[in-house]
Amino acid sequence: MSSTEMPPNRPFATLRRFVRERDPAEACELCNAALLVSHAHLIEPASRRILCACEACAILFSDRAAARYKRIPRRLRYLSDFRLSDAQWESLMIPINMAFFFTSTPAARTVAIYPSPAGPTESSLDLQSWDEIAAANPVLNEMQPDVEALLVSRTSQAQEVYLVPIDECYKLVGLIRANWRGLSGGAEVWQALAEFFAGLRQRTGAIEKEARA
Repeated sequence: MSSTEMPPNRPFATLRRFVRERDPAEACELCNAALLVSHAHLIEPASRRILCACEACAILFSDRAAARYKRIPRRLRYLSDFRLSDAQWESLMIPINMAFFFTSTPAARTVAIYPSPAGPTESSLDLQSWDEIAAANPVLNEMQPDVEALLVSRTSQAQEVYLVPIDECYKLVGLIRANWRGLSGGAEVWQALAEFFAGLRQRTGAIEKEARA
């Protein structure tokens, strides 16, 4: 299997902001307006660069498919009934037990990326295997190109699959890069991963409860 490490000046240039304490004076990267701690994110599909944006700028790109930037939605779902066998996972040829998948409009295909100590690494994807998985899981047809991703974790006994905003995936990559120590990663990185996925579980539970109310 061939894989290509993505250049650090693409999405990783902004990953540090996801894992450090935010500067209270952080500004919109389009108009320089001051930002709240909780604010919108945009992505530039051509470079996969993520930008922090004020609400006024984010609204400009909410429904403009041909725009340079796309607003990243906040939809988050735990896919408890996602169908993915061990054999299907192995056929995707991902070298670790964690990856995210999204439709890239500039590349006109599904892209598979896995986190590594060096940052986000793109893996060659067996499209035939992916098409079989997509056929068995119609929820993938709902995934918005460039801005939403399928996040799969198989690092524990239980498989976890989520439909997430794309910035959550790069946040995960940033956590791994920031906390990795030595050859095996060390205790800090595994603690960071456990907290990240615990947070996803908690948030999806809260969202599902809210939807039923």
